[in-house]
Amino acid sequence: MTETCSVPLADVLSVTTDKLLSRRHVDGVYDLLRHMTGQDVYTHQLGKVADACAPALIEQHPFLADLKPPTGLDRSDLYAWLVEAERIHGEEIAVAPLPEWTHRDPIEDAADAVGADKVWIMRPPKD
Repeated sequence: MTETCSVPLADVLSVTTDKLLSRRHVDGVYDLLRHMTGQDVYTHQLGKVADACAPALIEQHPFLADLKPPTGLDRSDLYAWLVEAERIHGEEIAVAPLPEWTHRDPIEDAADAVGADKVWIMRPPKD
C-alpha cells in the first residue's frame, strides 16, 4: 500500500499552477516533491521534478486540473482566491508518492542542464 500524507492545498497548487501559493514558500514545494519522489530535490531540479509530479497530483485529485487562479490578480486577490479554494476543497489533501520514480542525481542533472564542463564538484577536506 502506498503511504499518503496530508499536504496543504496551497503547496499542491504551487506545483500544479504557475503560482507559488505555499504559505511556507518554496519549503512547502520541496517537502511535497520530497514526499512524492522519496529523494531530496535541489533547486536546479525543482522545475523538472515538479513537472513530473503535477500530472500525478491531478490524477490523484482530478479537481486540480481546473483549479487555476485567474490571471492578473494582485497578491491580496490571489490569496483571497486561495482561501476560497481551501474553503471549497479543504486546506489539506492526501497525497501519495509517485508509483514509479527513478532517482535523479543532482550533479548529473546540473551537468545535463549547463554542460559537464561548467559543473564543479567541491568536496570538503578529509580530517
